[in-house]
Amino acid sequence: MTRSWILCLVFCVLVVETAKPASQLQRSTVTEGMVKVVNTFCCPRRLRCCIPDKRVAIDKSVDEIEARMWLRQYNAELRKRATSATEASWAHSTNMNPVTAAAAIQASSQLKEWRLKKRKETKRFTPAAYSEDLRRQFWLISLDGTPEDSNDLRQMSKLKNDIETLYSTGKTCRDENENEVCHPLEPDLERIFATSRDYNELQWAWLGFRDAVGPAMREKFARLVELKNSGAQEHGFGNYWELFEAPFEIENLLDVANDLWSQIRPLYIQLHAYVRRRLATFYGEDKVSTTGPIPAHLLGNIWAKWWGNIYSLVAPYPNQPDMNVTSVLLQKGYDPLRMFKTAEEFFTSIGLRKLPEVFWEKSMIVRPDDREVSCHPTSWDFHHHSDVRVKMCTEVNHEYLETVHHELGHIQYLLQYEDQPMLYRDGANPGFHEAVGDTIALSAMTPAHLRTVELLEDWPDTHESEINFLLRQALDKIPALAMGLMIDTWQSRGFSGKITADEYNREWWKLRLEYQGLSPPIQRTEEDFDAGSKFHIVYGFAMMRYFVSYIIQFQFHESLCREAGYLQGPLHKCDIYGSSEAGDRLREMLRMGQSQPWPEAMRAMTGQSKMATSAILEYFQPLMKWLREQNKKESLGW
Repeated sequence: MTRSWILCLVFCVLVVETAKPASQLQRSTVTEGMVKVVNTFCCPRRLRCCIPDKRVAIDKSVDEIEARMWLRQYNAELRKRATSATEASWAHSTNMNPVTAAAAIQASSQLKEWRLKKRKETKRFTPAAYSEDLRRQFWLISLDGTPEDSNDLRQMSKLKNDIETLYSTGKTCRDENENEVCHPLEPDLERIFATSRDYNELQWAWLGFRDAVGPAMREKFARLVELKNSGAQEHGFGNYWELFEAPFEIENLLDVANDLWSQIRPLYIQLHAYVRRRLATFYGEDKVSTTGPIPAHLLGNIWAKWWGNIYSLVAPYPNQPDMNVTSVLLQKGYDPLRMFKTAEEFFTSIGLRKLPEVFWEKSMIVRPDDREVSCHPTSWDFHHHSDVRVKMCTEVNHEYLETVHHELGHIQYLLQYEDQPMLYRDGANPGFHEAVGDTIALSAMTPAHLRTVELLEDWPDTHESEINFLLRQALDKIPALAMGLMIDTWQSRGFSGKITADEYNREWWKLRLEYQGLSPPIQRTEEDFDAGSKFHIVYGFAMMRYFVSYIIQFQFHESLCREAGYLQGPLHKCDIYGSSEAGDRLREMLRMGQSQPWPEAMRAMTGQSKMATSAILEYFQPLMKWLREQNKKESLGW
């Protein structure tokens, strides 16, 4: 008997054994293709294994084996195409000009068109009948809002590029020494907000940037909302916000977020009242009311998302040593490269990966002098050979040292899950990706660790220094929660039509007042578009990624401290530096990528499967007690 006959016989027997009467089949394991092979190649050879049609109920849908093969090819092709699109986007972000813009638009459109084509192919599959792994991959493919009309797609890509360019190249100009000098957002305006205490200068910078970017992009943004909604609806979503929130895998996401916020809001109310009183004392009650909202330009950040830069104005015990290490960084000759090396050493101390050579060769960590770039800190995955990069215009200061740890958290996540299929190369949900670096920073920015790396010398272990540290932490963490929820409430209502284009700005400030207790320094109208001053709205990110992050990073920190053997003592004093046990626990979660629903990743990390506020409230409990005492005579709220 020849080899071909033997192979035919084996295959034929296999088919016969798997064939069942139609009444017994829930999902046939025999496909038309299998029967065709047998009848074509075996029956002519006079083997008695031909399959009568009545013996087999053929499933007309594609079987799981073929679906798995299709997904394998999809992931391989996606990696190649995503690499090309990312290279084009990187080229534009690090050298913004019409040529790189056109190339980025073309690459983005080509990737979206390919994804749309492949998504249509998925209609011949039946994911509900497949394994959980395959079902999840097909579900991730379905999270797509690409318009099917090619003209709409090209228009959407161009509008997106236009408003991103407006944002990234926006400048505020003024006369300085009889010359007009124009200041970009990063680093110039950010430095002004961080260091200036001149009410009028801060108002100039706040207003100037918004005037430079907002009005010009307002109509473009409104049209982009229409196109995004149309694309999402073509793929079965009610509007683009439904697509936006789907990757979080949290039903009624904003309701859940509001419930979590209601547990933290009492701390924000106390912090707001305390900061308001200190600002009123400094600027005068004619500029800052002690019972109303805080003017949004006085909080040390152009968006009032982080308030840490005004710590010197609100320090509880100003005679205690300051833990801001900016002056020490400068005295010791730190540059951006050394800051990255210092942060990298923390990650390697707990057993995580060193940064690959390509990171150092291709990252942009300082602002170049010869071209326009997008300075907003971002981490990039080029999907091959551990090619990961950071793009940011690093300044040598305390705030950027923490930002460097944050970005390297993203990079470490990218490196740890790089062996996953492309569809799984992402965070368990968007908030997980943001939480990793911040979790490390909760250790790396403690006074204890800053002493370890010789950036802090004199730090007394007293109640006063503890309150100073916790207030500095709260100034950045707690307001960011309020702003994240506020922005995505605005975005969800904008995409759902509850907020229309002719009331964008009014509703923006209505929500800023409601959630944050902030007001604009001057009256705003519908000629303005202040939402356009926020990077994440312009670039199309859900701020829930940060809201979720600011909750779960404290849960992560608590769990890693436990792994490191820190079983007693305040949570805010824990430093996991050097703990391989903590690194092993973190690595286990990171390697999962998006391969399982986030509660499974949460369970791997913390032993529980839910988001909870218990860790963040425990962390700040001493501060909450202190603030209540300080605010006994204050009017709470606004």
